[in-house]
Amino acid sequence: MLELDAVPTPRRRRHWLAMVVALVVVGGAFAFGALPRDAAARTVRAETAALAVPTVSVIHPARAPGGQELVLPGDAEPYNSAPIFARTNGYLTSWSADIGAHVTQGQLLAVIATPEIDQQLAQARGTLAVGEANLHLTDSTAKRYTELLKTHAVSQQDVDNAVGAFDAGRATVETNRANVRQLEQLQSFEQVRAPFDGVITARNAQIGELVNSGSSTTPQTELFHVVQIDKLRVYVKVPEASSQYATPGITADVVLASIPGRHFAARLVRTANAIDPTTRTLLVELEVDNPTGALLAGSYAEVHFKIGSNGDIYTLPVETLIFRKDGLQVATVNAGHVVMKSVTPGHDFGDHLEIVQGLDGNEAVVVNPPDFLSAGDAVTVAKSTER
Repeated sequence: MLELDAVPTPRRRRHWLAMVVALVVVGGAFAFGALPRDAAARTVRAETAALAVPTVSVIHPARAPGGQELVLPGDAEPYNSAPIFARTNGYLTSWSADIGAHVTQGQLLAVIATPEIDQQLAQARGTLAVGEANLHLTDSTAKRYTELLKTHAVSQQDVDNAVGAFDAGRATVETNRANVRQLEQLQSFEQVRAPFDGVITARNAQIGELVNSGSSTTPQTELFHVVQIDKLRVYVKVPEASSQYATPGITADVVLASIPGRHFAARLVRTANAIDPTTRTLLVELEVDNPTGALLAGSYAEVHFKIGSNGDIYTLPVETLIFRKDGLQVATVNAGHVVMKSVTPGHDFGDHLEIVQGLDGNEAVVVNPPDFLSAGDAVTVAKSTER
């Protein structure tokens, strides 16, 4: 019986065959279904990792030329400018210079009638004459008493009184003379004269007008305004980045919109020696000779500076710049990773910016860096755009 049971029956063989076939079918289904999905997943992961590394375009900084022209706006002002006021009260009787008139130093511009001053001066002169006569009398008396004292004809007290009267009279005369000189000085202000060679740019004087020298309650009357135009001062505000070039002695060309095509030589004579914290500019003053008066004071001017470069200066397109809390930066690529560099700007040329510090010229600078780009990020350089 045992030997008969060990021999598999046909039914049992079919059962085992069916199990094997089922296992083959399941394995085939796994091979043709799960394995491709696993391969696809691996491919997706590889592509995702590749896409996580951004591709960037880079350029190299361009060296700035050795000399450049810096054009800045300026204000052309007269070398000297003075409003002419009345120094005494009175009525204007005449004027002899109108706007546009060229005048010389000391030239008579107007005359003011001051009858009160004239009368006070006449009275002061009369008082001085009386004082001088009394002084002459006391002088004679003092000398006479001094001689009489030698013969004991008068007492010492009489002599002292005579000498004291002489000294008091002399002091009075000096006071009267000072009063006369003061009134003569006030009377001289009746004639209004030019303080220097120049041009009359304003005349507010009218014949018969009451003018005054001003007080705490009454404003002064400006009769004329005189400017000196044979030499002009041109004031320019130089940006902080270019202030190192603005040194006394350098030359520049001045161009006025009213005289296109003409250049006038100017020389920088002084600077404020301090940066304005509000505008971040340095105020400089230039002098321009204007013997013919072609340059009009008060004009808007364009000042052309020829400047050199100190050290290695480069230019970059503005699309390479990054403005963040750490200041102005550029993203560079080194060995496939991002390196952030802080830079100092110079002149702004519109689509390009001068970089005066922070670059050595060998950097591969990222163009249009993404906002998420940060130091240490891995990147791929687009070979076709690198130059």
